[in-house]
Amino acid sequence: MRTLVRWMMAPTLALAATFVLAAPIGAGPARVGFGFNGTVSGFPTGAVFVSGGGSYDLATGSVKSSGGFGCLEDVEQGPLSVSINPDDPGPCLAGQGVRWDTVELLDGTNFKCTGADAAKPAVTSSTTAVLMADFYRAGDGNDESFTAQMIVSDTDIAPDIDGVQNLWVQGVGCGTAIVNFN
Repeated sequence: MRTLVRWMMAPTLALAATFVLAAPIGAGPARVGFGFNGTVSGFPTGAVFVSGGGSYDLATGSVKSSGGFGCLEDVEQGPLSVSINPDDPGPCLAGQGVRWDTVELLDGTNFKCTGADAAKPAVTSSTTAVLMADFYRAGDGNDESFTAQMIVSDTDIAPDIDGVQNLWVQGVGCGTAIVNFN
C-alpha cells in the first residue's frame, strides 16, 4: 500500500506544481511598462521636449502615464498652438510647459512627421503606445492647456525618414527618444 501511495504521490505533486507555476502566466494580461525621454520637431514651427512613462493593459485599454514637457520653440500649428484653457489662451511658447498626463490609450492613429510628409499609421502594441494626452503650462494647475496625440515606440515609426523616429507629438512632429518598454 505504501508503494502505491508513493507511486501516486509523485505524479500528483508534479501536476499540482505545474498548475501553481503556470497560474501567474495565465492569471491575466500583463501591463506593458514604458519610459522615454526625447525631443520632437519637423513641422514649420515648434520643438517640444517630452519625457515620462507609465503602463497600459492592451486587453482592457487602461492606462496610467505622465511626465514632463516643455516647448523649446514656439508652436504655431496643431493642437499645441491653441489653448483649450480659457484662462490661459494662446500657443505653447518657448520656455512654457510643465507636465503631461494621459487621457486615453488609443488603438492607433495616422501621423505625419512633417507638414509635407505622407500620413503613416501607428497601432498600439506591446512596443508602441498611441496616447491622447493633456499638456499643462505653469500656473494652470489641474486645468489642461492643450490636448494632443502622442506616439512612443521602441522601434522606428517612420523608417522612410533619416534617423530613428520613435516619438511623435501631434502638430509638432517626430523625433528620437531614449525609449524602454517591458
